[in-house]
Amino acid sequence: MRQVRILECAAEEASEAAGWYESRQAGLGKKFYKALDHAIGLIEENLVAMFPWNGKAGLLGAYHLPLYRFPYSIIALEHDDQLVVVAVAHHSRKPGYWTGREC
Repeated sequence: MRQVRILECAAEEASEAAGWYESRQAGLGKKFYKALDHAIGLIEENLVAMFPWNGKAGLLGAYHLPLYRFPYSIIALEHDDQLVVVAVAHHSRKPGYWTGREC
């Protein structure tokens, strides 16, 4: 089993996104969290390969996994023996805004 650690700022992004979806439709925030939890579970169990990020962030060793039914991706970096989630990023944000995060 792969250890996955989620940075506080990434957890805050997820919480903000879930809140936004919940404000648009009751229960949709829960569905967002369910999609996120499912994706993290797949990563932990090594059941899915994350995709290498293109460009500058890819050179830093960044990987991403799109969420099912939502325009977000989990962005992670390998660090020692664990995968560190540095962002839960919306697809239309500027790629790589999260590089250099240490929150």
